[in-house]
Amino acid sequence: MFQKLHRQMTVFSTLITGSILIAMTLSCLFIAESGTKENSFVTFHNNFSSCLTYLGGETVLSHQWILQVSKTYGIEMEVKDNGNPLFFDKLNPSPRLQEMFQKAAEISRNTYALDLDNLKSVSVLTKSTVFKMDKFYAGTALVPREEGVLSVIILYPLEVLNRQLMEQRLDFGCAVLIAVLALAVFSWFFTRKMILPLEKGRKEQTEFIAAASHELRSPLAVIQSSISAMEKAAPDETAHFTEIIKKESSRMTRLINDMLCLANADNHTWNLRSAPCELDTLLLETYEKYEPLAYQKCLHLDISLPDEPVSPCICDAARITQVLGILLDNAMSYVPDQGKISLSLGQDDHSFILTVKDNGPGIPDDSKEAVFRRFYRGDSSRNDKQHFGLGLCIAREIVLLHRGTVCIEDAPGGGTVFTVRLPRT
Repeated sequence: MFQKLHRQMTVFSTLITGSILIAMTLSCLFIAESGTKENSFVTFHNNFSSCLTYLGGETVLSHQWILQVSKTYGIEMEVKDNGNPLFFDKLNPSPRLQEMFQKAAEISRNTYALDLDNLKSVSVLTKSTVFKMDKFYAGTALVPREEGVLSVIILYPLEVLNRQLMEQRLDFGCAVLIAVLALAVFSWFFTRKMILPLEKGRKEQTEFIAAASHELRSPLAVIQSSISAMEKAAPDETAHFTEIIKKESSRMTRLINDMLCLANADNHTWNLRSAPCELDTLLLETYEKYEPLAYQKCLHLDISLPDEPVSPCICDAARITQVLGILLDNAMSYVPDQGKISLSLGQDDHSFILTVKDNGPGIPDDSKEAVFRRFYRGDSSRNDKQHFGLGLCIAREIVLLHRGTVCIEDAPGGGTVFTVRLPRT
């Protein structure tokens, strides 16, 4: 499913961004071509004016000058002196070019009212016009001279300009193709990066459901077997099975409550009832609650509070008590007999510091982050029915809701230290 979604998002992203890129490129290409054509026409107009200035100022027209100008400007020129063509051995135009000269003269006469054959209409000033033909830029002029009138037709073939425009289009096309390919590659990796959290969340959700189903199946099986046994047992034996059913029902209730807590955290519907709280008092109450349990398990539980007064902490006291209870339950589950557990409180300029330290077996470095995963157990061989592997996960969610942090460190001499930091403001 995610692979198909990945491909679809890549194609969609590439099509959208590629379409925008192509549209912008076509706009830029249109502007560039318009500028190129305009510059080319302006250049021809300037060259045409330069030629007319020379023709009007020189008394003798040089065969070499005409060849040089034609080569330099890339133009074709036809010059008539008083209506008579000036023939040069190497300047005789081809039939096709002669046809274009005639067409330029017709356009000049019919469209721009400049008749190159009407020499009587020439004044002392040069008359000229410049226009565009199908495959040429054309310029026509009547240039008065002392001994008569020169009629001039200059053509600039557009093959060079068209070739330049085609090369420009190819360059733009190659650039767009490379850009679209780069966008496709980028989209492939970018969408993959976007989908990874979804895929990971789906995997964790599947694992969570599987683990929850497994945890719920065990008490259900015990309850069902106890009910079957009660049906066949003597009346004086039913109390034993009733007690088993109560214990397993309580176990299921705890598991369901834990899963609801995590569901609320995932949905961001877990609301806190924050109020000023005396953390030293809260730790003393927690200590008094767990000290008898530690004594029953042959464990030594002590508490350390700062000598100076501790300022009130804005928090949900019930939830912070829950966090401390989870950490103490976790420590009592792993610390061996005659072990030691310490509960302490401190503060610095930015945060309140709550720690639960034990001298148990400790947690390997590669498992320090894993212990906060749902249904994780540090020792898979343990079968403690009171723990489902959700406690530390819930504790971290509560601390994060308080904008705090919880971390694990190795205790000096062996064991583990859980440190909870809550912001002071």
